[in-house]
Amino acid sequence: MTAQILKGAEVAASLRANVTESIARLTAQGGRLPALATLMVGENPSSEAYRSSIVRTFKRVGIAHHPIDLPEATTEAELIETLVSLNNDETVTGVLTLMPLPDHLRAETVLEHLSPLKDVDGITPTNAGRLHMGLPSLHPSTPQGGIELLDHFGIELDGTDVTVVGRSNVVGRPLASLLMQRHATVTICHTHTADLAAHTRRAGIVCLAAGSPHLLTADMITPGAVVIDFGVNVLDDGRMVGDADFDNLLEVASAITPVPGGTGPVTALVLARNTVAAGFACLTGDLDHVDVVRFRDPAMIS
Repeated sequence: MTAQILKGAEVAASLRANVTESIARLTAQGGRLPALATLMVGENPSSEAYRSSIVRTFKRVGIAHHPIDLPEATTEAELIETLVSLNNDETVTGVLTLMPLPDHLRAETVLEHLSPLKDVDGITPTNAGRLHMGLPSLHPSTPQGGIELLDHFGIELDGTDVTVVGRSNVVGRPLASLLMQRHATVTICHTHTADLAAHTRRAGIVCLAAGSPHLLTADMITPGAVVIDFGVNVLDDGRMVGDADFDNLLEVASAITPVPGGTGPVTALVLARNTVAAGFACLTGDLDHVDVVRFRDPAMIS
């Protein structure tokens, strides 16, 4: 068996068309052209690389980007002041705070003071709570990108056993909620899981978001399982790899995402789509209609 390689570029092309159509629909309804502000405190190479990928993606779909840079010594009060200013800025429809923050700043400060209507990565308690309740919300870009990828390649979720490795608030937990809403049976594993391989071998789909290079090996899955790898790890020699032992899993899995080139390109387009969805939220003053951006056919929108 040689696994099908699930490349994100194929999914991204479809999402770009979705974003373009949604922008036209937003402006036709009187909304502002979407614009994203990325907020970075201090300097961080990974954050800078992520911002660069956002700039490239947003330029292709015609969404404005406003970089906001604060010094390393920014206080919590100054961070809050900046967030409130962005919340009130009518020219900005979405706000993304690049993580990690410097050690003296709490990530909770962003969660508590960012407007849910502009929360394009779905991290605020309002969006996270609405997601878990199955209500319209702005979904975290990375896990939603995984769902888009599975759908694009026709991989069945309904009734499928899925093991998610990782329980972060930005990938593992929201991914589990999204999968359960699609009627998958989900197991979440983490650093305290006693026998990880026992859980991954039972799964038809294994989703990796642990941040541990080559964590999943070929003997840890059932032949024919699908592997979705959200991991991004940079080795000492500069190579970027995922949480899966990609080369060896190719001979066992039925399908697998590469790193780079798998979930990454889809995540950036979902972020762009969320920025447009946030434009609808700002237009209506609520989150009840953000799901409209997920439907390409207007006849599907009630």
